[in-house]
Amino acid sequence: MRKKPTLSNIQVIAKTRFFNIQSMDVEFSNGEKRQYERLKPPGNGAVLIVPMLDDETTLMIYEYSGGTDRYELAFTKGKIDDGETPLEAANRELIEEIGYGAKKLTFLKGMSIAPGYQSNMTYVVLAQDLYRATAQGDEPEPLEVVKHKLADIEQLVYDNDLTEARSIAALYMAKEAIRQQNISD
Repeated sequence: MRKKPTLSNIQVIAKTRFFNIQSMDVEFSNGEKRQYERLKPPGNGAVLIVPMLDDETTLMIYEYSGGTDRYELAFTKGKIDDGETPLEAANRELIEEIGYGAKKLTFLKGMSIAPGYQSNMTYVVLAQDLYRATAQGDEPEPLEVVKHKLADIEQLVYDNDLTEARSIAALYMAKEAIRQQNISD
């Protein structure tokens, strides 16, 4: 049986607008001790939304990414604000980023990015039955919205503009969720 280690001496060793870097002492059940560091961002996690125009067509965005210093093809995503559920945050982000809201939102999965040193979660949401809606968001420039067919998923995941693992995983999860919905209809 796994027994969770004991954490002690948790300290913030650096802080930015987006991250707290913590140091912590970890003692394992066998008595071994180590010091770990982790990114512990403030907030409630994030959402990544797979918006579907219909059962075959998804909407993706090109957005500048500072980490790679280029425009990346990805799904709409954003932080969950205080007091919001992941589904509420998903609909707000859709409206702000791509000009659509969704009448049907389905939670698919919570995912971590690098759990060895990063603590935040991203909640993947399938958005269907879209309607036009807009609101001012926090984007520094308008986002380019593009359509892609789920039938082309094998070519899409090898597109050099699509490198974000969360978006790639979300594509497969959405395709399977829609397939399951269509079986049960």
